[in-house]
Amino acid sequence: MTDATTGNDHEVHDVVGVGFGPSNLGLAIALDEHNATAAPGDRVSARFVERQERFGWHRGMLIEDATMQVSFLKDLVTLRNPTSGFTFLSYLKDRDRLVDFINYGSNFPTRVEFHDYLEWAAARFTDQVDYGAEVIEVEPVRPAGSEAVELVDVVYRKGSTTTRLRARNVVVATGLSPALPRGVTPGSRIWHNKDLLHNAAQLTGTEPKRMAVIGAGQSAAESVDYLHRSFPTAEVYAVFARYGYSPADDSSFANRIFDPGAVDDFYTAPDGVKEMILNYHSNTNYSVVDPDLIDGLYRTHYHERVAGKERLKFCNVSRVADVVEVGDRVELAVESLIDGEREVITADVVVYATGYRAGDPLWLLGGDLAEACNRDVEGRLDVRRDYRVGTDALADGTPVTVGIYVQGPTEHTHGISSTLLSNVAVRSGEIASSIVSGGSTDAGRPSGSPAVDQLDAVRTIR
Repeated sequence: MTDATTGNDHEVHDVVGVGFGPSNLGLAIALDEHNATAAPGDRVSARFVERQERFGWHRGMLIEDATMQVSFLKDLVTLRNPTSGFTFLSYLKDRDRLVDFINYGSNFPTRVEFHDYLEWAAARFTDQVDYGAEVIEVEPVRPAGSEAVELVDVVYRKGSTTTRLRARNVVVATGLSPALPRGVTPGSRIWHNKDLLHNAAQLTGTEPKRMAVIGAGQSAAESVDYLHRSFPTAEVYAVFARYGYSPADDSSFANRIFDPGAVDDFYTAPDGVKEMILNYHSNTNYSVVDPDLIDGLYRTHYHERVAGKERLKFCNVSRVADVVEVGDRVELAVESLIDGEREVITADVVVYATGYRAGDPLWLLGGDLAEACNRDVEGRLDVRRDYRVGTDALADGTPVTVGIYVQGPTEHTHGISSTLLSNVAVRSGEIASSIVSGGSTDAGRPSGSPAVDQLDAVRTIR
């Protein structure tokens, strides 16, 4: 049976976004605000394709009382346009909670509330988003009479229908993939924390005896706390290689690493300085935990020891040597990194809070279009300051002028905030401006950097 194919061969969109999470939602807002003040001939048409059936952002970790780690002012638009109707404050006004939030007295809304804000904003773009659709390829298109690849077809499948959207620019923002250790396969009792709430709901009405969480970061600590509170008769083991949870550096000076200006500094910095910055400030984001949560877990652990009813247990300076799902249980071999001694824990559930990894954002590019995207000697993309990928010619010598932008896997060029909400408002505006201007400028290329065709000299970090 052949799938039906739809698509208007005569309609060319200015931009098609692959993925519709917070990053491309921010882009949709930036383009919408451009169109609101632009002359009719200068307006930009945009469409987005999203794999999920509806808008969602880390739904499996929307723990009721978990708070954001960034200020509400770092929403989808405020840092770019504080007078926008898409600000978090506008959302609160619309929800009739503005005064209540002011009285709440915190810069950090709950994750549940911030997700509701994102849904509120996304709902205004329903007519521009194809939900429940899987992009299968992005194909180069050379219009008749053109000597360059000026367009792409974004090909996606929804049910039995295949659709093509033709565009002058494509923005790939497909997010990160859950990371599991080699050899670990998720199952009914072995989870990645992204599915925590969904899977834990299946245990309602049961009384698990023992649960384990692997990892030392914020998500791991939140998972430990959630399981301990939600299943009051279960033992909860926290397994990690560190001696204890490390606090996130949320101090004022350290937070400057997330400022919009820090992206400019990082982009133009020498390679050695880039590496130094990432090393110095990794404790603002990676494998660190909110100090209040650390204190809360420690107090719980201590009070249980005083009461002689210890349910919260810590296997520190340890690693998981083996994990096997056997019927209705999981056998977890935990090995001490100090003396090599092993303890086998029989658990009802094992949760891996082992983070996410960035894949190659251009795996969707068909033909030899991916080969035309410049990379450094370590295989990383040559991403310009405006988040546009530097391109060379196709194998047959045809120049590639279509705009290919990426949001997310740009830490090597743009710094630590690449995958975070902190700069989504400004980043979206920069990409929108580049698209509106036709990407004609080599925005932000550092002085002294090589030309596009000098691939052997493209900057690299060692």
